[in-house]
Amino acid sequence: MAYRQRLLFLIVVDSLIVLSAVFFGLFLISASLNVFIYPTVVSSIALLLSHHFYAFVYKLYNKVWEYASVGELIIIAKSITFSIVTTAIIQELLVHDVHYRLLLVTWMLHIMFIGGSRFCWRIFRSTYFKQESESKPEAHFKRTLIVGAGAAGTMLVRQLLARSDKELLPIAFIDDNDKKHNLDILGIPVIGGVQCIEEKAKQLNIDNIVIAIPSLNRTQLMTIYDECAKTTAKTQIIPKLEDIATGKVSVSQFRDVQVEDLLGRETVELDIDSISEYVTGKVVLVTGAGGSIGSEVCRQLSKFKPRKLVLLGHGENSIYTIEIELKVLFKDSPIQFYTEIADLQDGEKILAVMKEHQPDVVYHAAAHKHVPLMQRNPEEAVKNNIIGTLNAANAADKAGVKTFVMVSTDKAVNPTSVMGSTKRIAEMIIQHMDGRSQTKFVAVRFGNVLGSRGSVIPLFRKQIEKGGPVTVTHPDMVRYFMTIPEASRLVIQAGSLARGGEVFVLDMGEPVKIVDLAKNVIRMSGYSVEEIGIVFTGMRPGEKLYEELLRDTEIDEVQVYPKIYIGKSAEVDFPRIERLLQVYHLLSIQELRDMLLDLANNREEAPNSLTITV
Repeated sequence: MAYRQRLLFLIVVDSLIVLSAVFFGLFLISASLNVFIYPTVVSSIALLLSHHFYAFVYKLYNKVWEYASVGELIIIAKSITFSIVTTAIIQELLVHDVHYRLLLVTWMLHIMFIGGSRFCWRIFRSTYFKQESESKPEAHFKRTLIVGAGAAGTMLVRQLLARSDKELLPIAFIDDNDKKHNLDILGIPVIGGVQCIEEKAKQLNIDNIVIAIPSLNRTQLMTIYDECAKTTAKTQIIPKLEDIATGKVSVSQFRDVQVEDLLGRETVELDIDSISEYVTGKVVLVTGAGGSIGSEVCRQLSKFKPRKLVLLGHGENSIYTIEIELKVLFKDSPIQFYTEIADLQDGEKILAVMKEHQPDVVYHAAAHKHVPLMQRNPEEAVKNNIIGTLNAANAADKAGVKTFVMVSTDKAVNPTSVMGSTKRIAEMIIQHMDGRSQTKFVAVRFGNVLGSRGSVIPLFRKQIEKGGPVTVTHPDMVRYFMTIPEASRLVIQAGSLARGGEVFVLDMGEPVKIVDLAKNVIRMSGYSVEEIGIVFTGMRPGEKLYEELLRDTEIDEVQVYPKIYIGKSAEVDFPRIERLLQVYHLLSIQELRDMLLDLANNREEAPNSLTITV
């Protein structure tokens, strides 16, 4: 039924109900059917008009009554009570006499008739769809176990039972609150706690498990998921609490559990005021804007409405893609988006871009990050990570940029690889530039990001798609992980905290064993570890078993913001960096690797360290 037809229908039905309530009320208190006397006519008209008025005020005609609950009943009671009070006032003004008994009886009948008419529709629909569902063969449904018998779980079951097109059939609840055990909720029993999931799933032939606790923290989710993973059932999860509360999604729009759900941490609230102060209405430039971190920094920055956002990158396709995405996402925003295709090794071009756009803030996210590739091609790491950073920093200095934020990595701490060494040297350049420039130069250091192009998870998934095995370099290898949105938000927050010269370190939480990560990805793909298999291939050149976020000389355990620390500044031997840049292209690959490691780790130069091989 169209909205106008539905509205007209409800107005007519309610009008008949109001008049019937008056008629039967008069009959009950006086056994009279003569409603055409002046006081009764006044009461009827007043009640009819006031009912429709309050029905519109409380939006009774906009409710979807097949989902009616106690909240709707309270609204009905309020609107009818106010209608009766209004009628009493009109009686006093026009008739000079209030018919209290008639109004009281009418009030009770009014609530019974209006409430009954609404809830009868819900009962009819529920009964009809239940009968329709029961007429279908049970094989049509997936037998579903709901983890969480709270508000979200109850809401989910109610929606599943009410839907005529449902595929999931709720069989039972699991909840750790033992006070709910052996009770029924909406006809669905609560059969035990989380530790019973494996046993009950086998007993009840469960096909699907839905985790319906949107307020879970990561540790609790991991505990529940580990129990679910012991079964053969598919495990899904309902959306986050804030998404349900804001109406972005319905509680029934659940999805598969992702590795990011298990490895991410609790969201940190950003200091909106401090970020807005240095971003809103300003010009911001992001290098490497087409990359995983750079593109997410652009998305997060755009929420703070800079006046102009300049997307700088070397790859035209990735820059074009993020430009189109941002213009669609923020089409109603006054932000001006500009794209610049440029190579960071071209110092003149970078300076020209900076002088043209005059950015207030620069986020330098461009870098080569692949450890084995840079180990084989150290000269390219020097060009992009060191010379590129130096060019960008010099250009920012000459263009009068206020704040320059470089994205670094945990591999820059006590580096053993070319990639880590070049990023550490880039940090040293940033600290050196801060000492000689009016621009505030800072670096932000963090570990691996989930879902980035270089992340191990996409590799695992491709290997699983091909039937395995999944390859892991070493059974004891551990890494820090962070989601791309979280890393990007904290990078932006660190920029707002910049005073100049700091190396900000993001709290990465607890390190994760790569082999455990591989097992989780295998299970989430619907396979067992035995089916796919895990093969250990040995550590690659430049890799470490574990990463560090701070070297011993940098440790400062005071947080400047939740999950953000500042590493203590170290002395920078900039002349050594200049010597490196003068001779790197003349060195052999091994000599260049050694020179980078010595410089990054602040080791003394060997007497023959500058021997040039022609």
